[in-house]
Amino acid sequence: MLDPSGANRDIRLLFSARIIRLFCYGFLSVVLALYMVQLGLTEKLVGLIFSLTLAGDAVISLWLTTSADRFGRRRTLIVGGFLMMGAGIVFILTRNPYILAIAAIIGVISPSGNEIGPFLSVEQASLTVLVPDRQRTRLFVWYALAGSLATATGALAGGWLAQGLQGIGFSALAAYKVLLGGYALGGLVLIGLFLFVSAQVEVTRVEKSSQELFLGLHRSRSVVLRLSGLFALDAFGGALIVQSLLAYWFHVRFGVDPGVLGSIFFGANILAGFSALFAARIAERFGLIRTMVFTHVPSNILLILVPLMPSLPLAIAVLLARFSISQMDVPTRQSYTMAVVAPDERSAASGVTTIARSVGAAISPSLAGLML
Repeated sequence: MLDPSGANRDIRLLFSARIIRLFCYGFLSVVLALYMVQLGLTEKLVGLIFSLTLAGDAVISLWLTTSADRFGRRRTLIVGGFLMMGAGIVFILTRNPYILAIAAIIGVISPSGNEIGPFLSVEQASLTVLVPDRQRTRLFVWYALAGSLATATGALAGGWLAQGLQGIGFSALAAYKVLLGGYALGGLVLIGLFLFVSAQVEVTRVEKSSQELFLGLHRSRSVVLRLSGLFALDAFGGALIVQSLLAYWFHVRFGVDPGVLGSIFFGANILAGFSALFAARIAERFGLIRTMVFTHVPSNILLILVPLMPSLPLAIAVLLARFSISQMDVPTRQSYTMAVVAPDERSAASGVTTIARSVGAAISPSLAGLML
């Protein structure tokens, strides 16, 4: 039986971890491609490492999330914190592309500013057991909003901090390393937060099934695999424009400085976060699946128009319009996945669908690097 006060504390801890993590992702994503170019890597190699990052995330996260309900959700989250901290440290210490690629594959580092690693899947499964089903979608809306606002604030802070440090005499490379230090510190803070999460987030009853487990799934295997295919296709397209490469494109195409880049993506992620607020109301009226589908089409049309804009203000305006509706499908997608699986499959189901997105996205940055 849930202890309401304990459940509320766990929700606050998980939301705090989400905010700190997404702040760090946004903080680094604006300058990550710029940093790697400063190290002497070519655009093709940067794109390839980003692809390897997403591919490695798919493998590591699949392993962690499909065993989290049995290994322990809190333990899995703590492991993720160590992987995030380790990746940041290695990126500071070396410019060897092979070591950077290994750190990106094994560790947790986000080129997009979006979720990466096992955190999202395990946190969603944990939050689901802490609230009644009728409150799940609304909780996921606020969870998505908190992440978007944190990413936005991180992008703003990272961009202007990098530019400010250069303004007082730091080289570009040294300024970017300061941001990587902050990223590694964020991983350490996550470890501390997860240590205080209670056992209420763990699976208390394992459902019996005559079917053998496959990727931690039993009765929901079929629907999860079908959803995974759809999510992978969507992610393939989205990962052609991960935030780090999009920031780099603005820098190359219009000569935008890091501080202004941070401001652009601050506004973009703020709008994305608030777009999620409307998802719960739309879903209540039209259903989860319709909300997922019919908010996605205009968002992608606007994204297609961004590189066709002849000036920086127009390109920014279309990008912001796109972000203003871009996140409406996210909490509904997450809530639907949690609704259609058994309690002891939730970490695995969220993990498999999330990893499918990572797999779908894995090749895209390398293609984008070639096109750049």
